[in-house]
Amino acid sequence: MIARRRAAELEQITGPLAGHGEGPVWSPRWPGLRWVDMLAGDVLTLDPTGEVHRRHVGSVAAALRPREAGGAVLALERGFALADDSLQEIRPLPELWSGTDVRMNEGACGPDGAFYCGSMAYDERAGAGSVYRLTPHGRVDVVLNEVGISNGLMWTEGGSRAYYADTPTQRVDVFDFAAGELVGRRPFAHIDPADGSPDGLTVDAEGGVWVALWGGGAIHHYAADGTLAEIVEVPAPKVTACTFGGPDLDRLFITTSQVGTDLREHPGAGAVFATSPGVRGLPVRTYAG
Repeated sequence: MIARRRAAELEQITGPLAGHGEGPVWSPRWPGLRWVDMLAGDVLTLDPTGEVHRRHVGSVAAALRPREAGGAVLALERGFALADDSLQEIRPLPELWSGTDVRMNEGACGPDGAFYCGSMAYDERAGAGSVYRLTPHGRVDVVLNEVGISNGLMWTEGGSRAYYADTPTQRVDVFDFAAGELVGRRPFAHIDPADGSPDGLTVDAEGGVWVALWGGGAIHHYAADGTLAEIVEVPAPKVTACTFGGPDLDRLFITTSQVGTDLREHPGAGAVFATSPGVRGLPVRTYAG
């Protein structure tokens, strides 16, 4: 029998600040949790006092991760950028395409020290997206083509497997990871459309996979064998992503969106929520470039 976590166990830790909150990431080098208000082009930082700081980085702020040498790597609307720790100095890298119909959407760093980020069409048309790899030497390769809405991507602790969600497929897939390549793609979990669609995801230290459900108002926690172990209910329908953080990596932070949401009915939409699910997460992987 599936254990359902009560929504009352969640703590709302910010106000409804983000029009489209996404991509939470915790790094001990930063003042606290960071995430993006994607379509506003802003990075938000939650400092230890509970205050949220907003920094504009571009027309779109799709994702960010810490750099090994300090600072951050960013995915912007049409490519990548490097920034200092304060995000005051942004150095965009060459754009990967010139059209205005496709944007970056979500990304993560792999065990190879590269930063991976996928794209999607603004009109969400099938096959318009790709997944790109920014190597530590600054080269950009395409690792997946004909993607619909590229979303959650994260590797296991040992780095031999990666979980990935292309939202319109209604699946979380798993890849083998070897020599910097994603190979052997196969389904890991199927999500019933009545439960929402898979968005961002994270992996815990026990091999469990936590999947945000866009339109589902919940996080699904899958055991390492792909069985649904737990449902975390969230008081906002557009749940976008989640990550483990805090000094002990035992807090699950959850981002939400206001897009297409009646804010009178769901006043918490756009806020960040947190819970302590009784399992620890994995340290964030950094960009080696």
